[in-house]
Amino acid sequence: MAVAEEVANKPDAEAQIGGLIFAVLLIDGESRINEANHAAENLLGQSSKRLNGKPITEILGDLEERVKQRFAAADSALVARDIRVIAGEAETRVNLTVSPLASHTGWRVVTLSEISHEENAREAEAGSALGAPSILAHEIKNPLSAIRGAGQLVARKLPQQDKKLARMITNEVDRIARLIDRMQQLGSTQSEPAAPCNPHEAIRAAIATVRAGDTTQVEIREEFDPSLPPVMANRDALEQVLINLVSNARDAAAASKDVPRITVQTRFVSGLAFSAIRVGRSVRLPIEITITDNGGGIEPAIRDHVFEPFVSSKKSGQGLGLALVRKLVRDMNGSISHERDVKRDVTHFRLHLPQSVEKARAGI
Repeated sequence: MAVAEEVANKPDAEAQIGGLIFAVLLIDGESRINEANHAAENLLGQSSKRLNGKPITEILGDLEERVKQRFAAADSALVARDIRVIAGEAETRVNLTVSPLASHTGWRVVTLSEISHEENAREAEAGSALGAPSILAHEIKNPLSAIRGAGQLVARKLPQQDKKLARMITNEVDRIARLIDRMQQLGSTQSEPAAPCNPHEAIRAAIATVRAGDTTQVEIREEFDPSLPPVMANRDALEQVLINLVSNARDAAAASKDVPRITVQTRFVSGLAFSAIRVGRSVRLPIEITITDNGGGIEPAIRDHVFEPFVSSKKSGQGLGLALVRKLVRDMNGSISHERDVKRDVTHFRLHLPQSVEKARAGI
């Protein structure tokens, strides 16, 4: 009897499709959207009611010619990897499939899976590759300490006009040591303990830190959802992530031709989930923090590699800041992605984090 009840209460097809973490669209023989699941609404930035009846090629923007041709052929299947589409008003990269329904001529099911979230999963597996450099970094720091000590001793015996050379030695040693510290953080397999955390308090603390050392006077706007629940995160790690992201946004906005501006926004997105390799399961990530700047954007040549170590668009950049951000976010079972909104000419960095089991509100 219990088995029969379970079968009777099992989720129907609509519930199963609604629960998928990737976007699913149903299109007819003229490539018009007839249905969209919750993940599709989130990805495309429109409700199912607004999407219904619109040609999918119009919704996804300027698609590659081969993709357009497949959509025009009502019986064609398609698997397209790493294509650029306009999701909402922003450009993003997705893997796309089109599957004809044999039982209904002309009807097809389209799936869209954001590559940014898939890459986070693959990068989590590859993260262990940084372990060897971390061990090497530890061995390098020992002779660096000796060099620094020797430089300080020499400085005491040098005439005043030559002391600056000794100071240069110690300053460069300190700079290398800081670089090594960041490499070790990247290679660490340990993560700090997570606890319920008020995201707005962490954001405001990070903004205060950035403003304390800021000479650009870039405007930072706050657009917070006051009903947002606490996140499950490490407070110190979250602040470090936010400091890095807001600092980068400030530097980008400061070079803008328009009035430099940063917006930090929080909202609840119920449909997003991420396959967290570290814990071996899918994790819901309903808390979204978006840092937006109106700078010139990331150079196209490195746009798809900004979270990789030693990749930087800054002349003096070491390329470790965003790699460390990705590592810290991953340790909190979260997801980090970026996109260029070509219509509004702004760049978004989106941070998605798990919700705390506590029911208390985060407040603002």
